Amino acid sequence: MQHTSPTSPAMPRPGTSPSALRMAMLRAVHGLLDEPVVFRDPHALDILEPGMAQALREDPFVLNDPMSRTMRAGIVARSRYAEDALQEAVAQGVRQYVVLGAGWDTLALRNPWPGQLAVYEVDQPAVQQEKRARVQALPAALAARAPHWVAADLSRQRLADALAPSGFDPRRPACIAWLGVTPYLAPAAVQAVLRDAAQMAPGSVLVLDYRVSNHLLEPLERIMAEHSAKAFAAMGEPWLSDYEPKILHAQLRALGWSVQEDLGAAQINARYFHRRRDGLQTAGGGFRFLRAVRG
Repeated sequence: MQHTSPTSPAMPRPGTSPSALRMAMLRAVHGLLDEPVVFRDPHALDILEPGMAQALREDPFVLNDPMSRTMRAGIVARSRYAEDALQEAVAQGVRQYVVLGAGWDTLALRNPWPGQLAVYEVDQPAVQQEKRARVQALPAALAARAPHWVAADLSRQRLADALAPSGFDPRRPACIAWLGVTPYLAPAAVQAVLRDAAQMAPGSVLVLDYRVSNHLLEPLERIMAEHSAKAFAAMGEPWLSDYEPKILHAQLRALGWSVQEDLGAAQINARYFHRRRDGLQTAGGGFRFLRAVRG
């Protein structure tokens, strides 16, 4: 595996959320290295700090070691998965999109339904402050497409309370994307968010990824999961929760969610990376993608 110095563009610079920044970098590199593109994001580089974006343009291969490749595949697949679910929800009349732990997501800037779909981004205040500065630095036409900013710490604050002042309408269904967040929250905090989301109107859609308990993983996935856990803990963002799928499904059903699908690595690869000449695929690393509907 390639090793990098702290100043290398492959390593997030000190900031508000190393994991969110690394995920944004991996999404950006996907558009530079991989063909065909699974998740097309023309603003993935625009949203990064200009020096970092330029460094990636000049040398995207710094994020092409084996671990980065499989992680990149998982990141772009989960983004595509969430936006595929959003597209279906919009076709069924949903007009609100809530991105929990939005990080450097750019859907608001790419919104295919301007004037119809309202986008609400929920994230830690420090992360959101940094991102708002980057959006405001974009050309005026793009900056005008900024989301509704909802600064909140979901480990301490209820989702319903955070959304209340933003213009979000709890009487209307929403599509909720919750990607790359649940591992960093304690189980009680995850349950609180799921409970709050379940108070949204019937027809609401929830898309999330979650970690599978290590004892259920195959040896390769267990090794990957343990390596990643140590890496993120070293960055100050330890993983705090994992689940047995059957238990998580039961918890969701008890809250009024109907689980529509729950995909593991083999299913994700079959859907998004089938027979690619470049061999890009995810090894899973213990993560699964889940979609549920509020009955």
